[in-house]
Amino acid sequence: MSTREVTDREDPLIENPDQLAAPMAAGEKPRAQWRIGTEHEKFVYDKADLHAPSYDEPGGIRDLLMALVEFGWEPIVEGGNVIAMKGEDGTVSLEPAGQLELSGAPLENLHETCAETGRHLTQVKAIGDRIGKGFLGLGMWPDKRREDLPIMPKGRYDIMLRHMPRVGSMGLDMMLRTCTIQVNLDYSSEADMALKFRTSLALQPLATALFANSPFTEGKPNGYLSYRSHIWSDTDPHRTGMLPFVFENGFGYERYVDYMLDVPMYFVFRDGRYIDAAGQSFRDFLRGELSALPGELPRMSDWQDHLSTAFPEVRLKSFLEMRGADGGPWNRICALPALWVGLLYDQTALEAAWDLVKDWDMEGRETLRGSVPKLGLDAPIPGGGTLRDIAGEVLDIARCGLAARGRLNAGGDNETGYLEPLHEIVTTGRVPAQRLLDRYHGEWEGDLRQVYRQKSF
Repeated sequence: MSTREVTDREDPLIENPDQLAAPMAAGEKPRAQWRIGTEHEKFVYDKADLHAPSYDEPGGIRDLLMALVEFGWEPIVEGGNVIAMKGEDGTVSLEPAGQLELSGAPLENLHETCAETGRHLTQVKAIGDRIGKGFLGLGMWPDKRREDLPIMPKGRYDIMLRHMPRVGSMGLDMMLRTCTIQVNLDYSSEADMALKFRTSLALQPLATALFANSPFTEGKPNGYLSYRSHIWSDTDPHRTGMLPFVFENGFGYERYVDYMLDVPMYFVFRDGRYIDAAGQSFRDFLRGELSALPGELPRMSDWQDHLSTAFPEVRLKSFLEMRGADGGPWNRICALPALWVGLLYDQTALEAAWDLVKDWDMEGRETLRGSVPKLGLDAPIPGGGTLRDIAGEVLDIARCGLAARGRLNAGGDNETGYLEPLHEIVTTGRVPAQRLLDRYHGEWEGDLRQVYRQKSF
C-alpha cells in the first residue's frame, strides 16, 4: 500500500471539481517516456521457529528496514517510527502485518526491472541471513492465523483495520495475510488510457490464473488456487471489483472521478498524523462539510491519498495498476510486467488483445472473475470455452509486443524471455498453486513446513 511522505511541495486547495481529473491527465506521456514500475511483496519469517516477526523485537521488522542503510537506503519516518526506506530503486515499505514490499523505480525496460528485483532480493537476503530472517514468495500466509500476526505502526493501517470488519468479512485477511505482484504502466492520452484499462481489466482474471499461488490457509488446503483473489470478493464492495462502467461508451477520466467520489473515505492526513474519516464522503469534503474536518476544503494531496484507497482489479491514478496477481518467486516477478508490457505497450498487440475480449458481456466478465480463484485456467470465458483456450494466444500477442519493442540487453536478448515461466504454465495447464498442492499431497506428506524450504527467496 502507499507510503505517505511529508514534503514541502505546494499543495493546492481543490476549489473546483474540475481539478479532480488533473492527476489522471497529468499522467499522459509520449510513448518514448513510458516506463515500467513493478511492486512486489513477500512474507518475512523467523528461520528458527517460522513466526512472523513484530516491528520492535530484536532482529524484527524495524531492524530489517534500518539494516538497508548499509546499501544506501534512507529512512522515512512517521510518528517516530521508521515505516519505509527510500533509495534509487524506489521504496521499501511495510504492509500491515510486516509483509515487505519493494515499490520499484519507473524503469525503461524489463531488463532493468529484473535487475532491480535481483538487487533488492540480494540485499534483503543478506540482511536476513545475518539476523535469522527468511522471505517467502506466496500469495497468502500458508499457516498463520490473523491472531498470529503483528501489526505495523502506520497510521493509515490503524484506521483501515478498524473499518474493514464493518464492510466485509475478509478485509483483515487482505491486509494481514496476503502478498501480491503489481505493475504500473503509462498511457499517452485519455483514449489510450481507456483502451488499456478495458483490455487489462477484461484479461486480469487470466493474470490471476497464471499467477495463482495461494492454495493454503491455516495449515491446510483451502479449496482455492488463488485464495488471495477470493478474499477481494468480500473485502469492501464499494472499492473493489470489475468496474462495469469502464466498458461503457464515453469512459474516461471524468467517469473514473465520479466512481472515486462514490468510494467512501478512509482518512485525512494532517500535521504528520492520520485523522479517521472512514465511511465519510469526499463529496462532502469538497463542500467543506466533512465531519472529520468541518469547514475545511480538501487539498490535492487529499485527493491523491483517496485515489490510493480504492482496490479494483485495475486502478487508475496517474498511471494504470495491474492488481490481479499473487506473490511469487523472482522469475514471476519479472514475468508479470513482461505480460502486461507486451500486451499494452505495442499498439498492434494492444489492438489484438482487445479484439480477443471486446465482445465479452459484463455478466460473462463477472462470472469469469468470480470463478477464476477456484478454477484457475479452467474458469469459463464469455461465449464458451475456458481461459486455457485463449491463454496461449494472449501470450503469443504479448511475445510479439515485446519483440516489436526491441529492447535488448548487453547480450543482445530482447524481453521475450521473461515470459518463459508463463509459457510453461500454459503448456502444462498447471498453475503454481496446483503444483504446490501436488507436493503437499505427495512428497511433503501433508507437512506444510516444507513450503518455507522450497518457496523462500
